[in-house]
Parts: sequence; structure tokens; C-alpha cells
Amino acid sequence: MQKISEVMTRDVMTISPQETLERAAQMMDELNVGSLPVWDGTKLVGMITDRDITVRSTAAGQAPGDAFVRDVMSDQVRSCFDDQTVDEVLQQMSDVQIRRIPVLDRNTQNLVGIVALGDLAEDDAGDVQGTLRDISTPAQPDRPQLNS
Repeated sequence: MQKISEVMTRDVMTISPQETLERAAQMMDELNVGSLPVWDGTKLVGMITDRDITVRSTAAGQAPGDAFVRDVMSDQVRSCFDDQTVDEVLQQMSDVQIRRIPVLDRNTQNLVGIVALGDLAEDDAGDVQGTLRDISTPAQPDRPQLNS
């Protein structure tokens, strides 16, 4: 069985929850990524995506230089361990409908990488097609819809 450590991206850049959204967007642009793990110096506390910045922050009327990562990040972050199998991680991604997942060292709990669905597709690892189908199933809105 192939381990997630064999396909993950290493040397992942993180951002602090105290950084501004402007800095998060700049880092994403520089790194050509759509998400950053949020690390408080001792542990993984969340993930911030370009969508969080665009939708959550803009919808709240926040200025990117005045709002902070902690204000819009997803703090219910899912992670996996570097010694898990690709199939286990694909199932986890499928279960919670996520396309990328931070990878932690099981012993130290330090961030050692990140795996995106695209990484797994490139390596032809596991049931990527089934996972993509499950991830792409429309989700219910997380708030009530406004009546027109």
C-alpha cells in the first residue's frame, strides 16, 4: 500500500492567524496556491483559502489590510498523518468533501506536507475518480437562503 508521504507536497508554507488577509492573498499569489495551512507556532489551527478571502471577507465588507486570517479561516481543519495509506486519505477526503488536506507527523504533530486531489491524480494513486465524484456532490448551504 502506498503511503501518503510518498505523494504529498513537502515544504509547505504556513500563515499565522494574526496575519492580514492581504498578506494571505499575497502569499497565495507568490506560491501559486489556493490555500494555506494556518499555524499558530505550535499547532495547525485552520486553513484559509482564496474562497474564504473572496467570499467570506468580501461578504462581510472587510478590507483585506484590516481583517485577519483568524476572522475567515476554517478552524475545523481536517488533517491526516504521513504514515496513512493513500486509500485511507482518499476516503477521508471523500467523507468530508475536501480537495486538499494537511499532513502531520504522527509523533510530533508537526506539519510535514499537504496533499491535494491533483497530487493523487498525477501519481495515479487510489480511487481518485470516485473521490472526486464524492467531493463534487453538491453540498447544502451552511446558512438559510434569503427569500426574494
